[in-house]
Amino acid sequence: MKEMKSQKLIVLFVYATIVSHDGRAITIDGHRRVLLSGSIHYPRSTPEMWPDLIKKGKEGGLDAIETYVFWNAHEPTRRQYDFSGKLDLIRFLKTIQDEGLYGVLRIGPYACAEWNYGGFPVWLHNMPGMVFRTTNKAFMDEMQNFTTMIVDMVKKENLFASQGGPIILAQIENEYGNVMGPYGESGKAYIKWCANMAQSLNVGVPWIMCQQNDAPHPMLNTCNGFYCDNFVPNNPNTPKMWTENWTGWFKQWGGKNPHRTTEDVAFSVARFFQRGGTFNNYYMYHGGTNFDRTAGGPYITTSYDYDAPLDEYGNLNQPKYGHLKQLHDVLHSMEKTLTYGNISTIDFGNSASATIYKTKEGSSCFFGNGNENSDATISFRGESYVVPAWSITILPDCKNEAYNTAKITTQTSMMVKKPNEAEDTPSTLKWSWRPENMDNFVLKGKGESTQTQLFDQKVVTNDQSDYLWYMTTVKFKKRDPFLGKNMSLRVNCTAPVLHAFVNGKYIGNQHAENGKFNYIFEKDVKFKSGRNVIALLSITVGLANYGAFFESKPAGITGPISITGRNVDETIVKDLSAHKWSYKTGLNGFENQLFRTESMSKWSVESVPFNRTMTWYKATFKAPLGNDPVVVDLLGLGKGTAWVNGNNIGRYWPAFISSENGCAAKCNYRGPYHAEKCLTNCGEPTQRWYHVPRSFLNAGDNTLVLFEEMGGNPSLVNFQTTRVGSVCANVYEKNTIELSCDRKPISAIKFASFGNPDGNCGSFEKGTCESSNNTVDILTQECVGKEKCIIDVSTEKLGAPDCTGSARRLAVEAIC
Repeated sequence: MKEMKSQKLIVLFVYATIVSHDGRAITIDGHRRVLLSGSIHYPRSTPEMWPDLIKKGKEGGLDAIETYVFWNAHEPTRRQYDFSGKLDLIRFLKTIQDEGLYGVLRIGPYACAEWNYGGFPVWLHNMPGMVFRTTNKAFMDEMQNFTTMIVDMVKKENLFASQGGPIILAQIENEYGNVMGPYGESGKAYIKWCANMAQSLNVGVPWIMCQQNDAPHPMLNTCNGFYCDNFVPNNPNTPKMWTENWTGWFKQWGGKNPHRTTEDVAFSVARFFQRGGTFNNYYMYHGGTNFDRTAGGPYITTSYDYDAPLDEYGNLNQPKYGHLKQLHDVLHSMEKTLTYGNISTIDFGNSASATIYKTKEGSSCFFGNGNENSDATISFRGESYVVPAWSITILPDCKNEAYNTAKITTQTSMMVKKPNEAEDTPSTLKWSWRPENMDNFVLKGKGESTQTQLFDQKVVTNDQSDYLWYMTTVKFKKRDPFLGKNMSLRVNCTAPVLHAFVNGKYIGNQHAENGKFNYIFEKDVKFKSGRNVIALLSITVGLANYGAFFESKPAGITGPISITGRNVDETIVKDLSAHKWSYKTGLNGFENQLFRTESMSKWSVESVPFNRTMTWYKATFKAPLGNDPVVVDLLGLGKGTAWVNGNNIGRYWPAFISSENGCAAKCNYRGPYHAEKCLTNCGEPTQRWYHVPRSFLNAGDNTLVLFEEMGGNPSLVNFQTTRVGSVCANVYEKNTIELSCDRKPISAIKFASFGNPDGNCGSFEKGTCESSNNTVDILTQECVGKEKCIIDVSTEKLGAPDCTGSARRLAVEAIC
């Protein structure tokens, strides 16, 4: 028996990975590392997508994949757990391991992440005496229970690096330092408790705390933001780490499409490493989709594309993906110099500088230009280098430029939507329908519980549904002075969306706009003598996910609610807030699961109505051919939820149009980025297309079910595929450019000019000079019919243009 134990110890020792750190870098098995990581959230894609996403991460030069763990997804009801399907955390971590990458496990369990309620389950909020994220015993007990369970699951599968697994870092809490002030001394005590609790779990890898400048030893504090080059850890023995480099931004209903330029993301990374950083994680590397009711906010859209290097569907977002891959390759080539070299800096003035990393074997240099307007000419060791405004040039040998953040030598891919070729008439699905049965609520006011006050929606629903009915009855005598007046119903509301009914009649709806989730709904109403039923349907669109005490932000109808009677002489107000209110969570169609393909409910194909509120629609379709990602175009609909073969693909709201103002035809990468810079999609639906993962589809017939709340026209709904339609590049001489149509052949060269061409991708024009050789013919011969081709941008290949005073470039657009 003793001999067997000895053998087991030897096996563990051989396979264990030792992860430590010092003031310069994370050290893995005794070697300091330059680490590049990317966030991919497992529930925002599907298990079938994980291998491809993670492989593309590795091919893009990543060393690690980072993910949050979402408490409310895994423990939707207290002590009832779900790790199935896209919630299979262990499968996701093993997929990372299979690809040979490291893992960063952000247990939290507060996530933020624009995820519903920041990842906290609402049942937690409804426990007696509960306050989140402070020295509240009930909270700490539940947090410790969940955190310990996750650690034990991961340990059981030997997935921590100390056990030979891929996970090199774990995270406790998240961005608490941003909101810590209002918690006072209790907040400081809570953070110490978090650190002690995490450390007691003995995971064998370092724990990190992001945005926590007072992170207790041995926690590593890290930075989140668009730029973290000026970040200084609170411990000189902690490496400079960036857990969230925001590659774009999230989108909200009513908002526009945010974009962060490729040049600026690359600039932020290069400047971070220039100034001593050694760990950079992209948030997000793949954003994905907020399926079902997982989107937070309120008002976070179903798409969580984030303008990441991999788009929502898993396609390469070029040039961002390729330009960053080139940067990663250069940084990895300098790993030893960056992590062991002595650092010196030369300030050239006007925001230009050089940073030199020197070891006995050699030196590596960064030339930085933080000026937003003018290029810098840097003289260094007898050579002259031009560094464009707001860019970093990297010279691995301090002599030859290998990379500049503003000089993109990667193609731009223009994505297109293609019709569903599996259908003879893809634009005309055949619909059946049925109304949502609301008679018990709008006519009878019958609910599940009754109280003489208005409750926050979270308290009543436990977040089991977006929908909560608030119902009451009001009686008027025949000669009641109210009845002779002009009467209105007035509701002070914190519900993102409200629908109102009086005596079964629909009187209107209202939704929050411009970020104001506290508004007044008021409509004229004719009440009758006798019994009147008021039924208010409150609808959440994701619960708050950020801020101090965010769990207490109201949702639903908090009142007051009143009836107002007016005439020439007087105004009378009748306050209904303390009336007997009846509550009902959810809608009948959801309870009867009309969205399931095996549902036995009756549907009508006769006189399918359009623009009708509270209506269910159903249609069958064939899966689009091929393996390109599938989307459904919901233009023409109002607001609601969509299912494909019983799979909830998320909330839809194409009727919510963004404002006409604030978008720019061109985006200047120079200067600090912020979320309102470089917006597109003004005056258009916030989200028109919705992702349908291939794994949701059947080989034969498929079923689409819609629940339409506000009224819309389903006749325009159709399925499409998304793919690369054309690729283009604008590359300086003495570089090479690879053109690729993502496993499809290049069919034609639409434009090609070597000289000083003008314009942008999709609208190139010839300049004042170009090569005498026919560049289109040269590229046609090199590329057409091939899935990819590599072009040497040189006079030897393309001929010599007669250009004076400007650098020569190749502009090309190829059709896929």
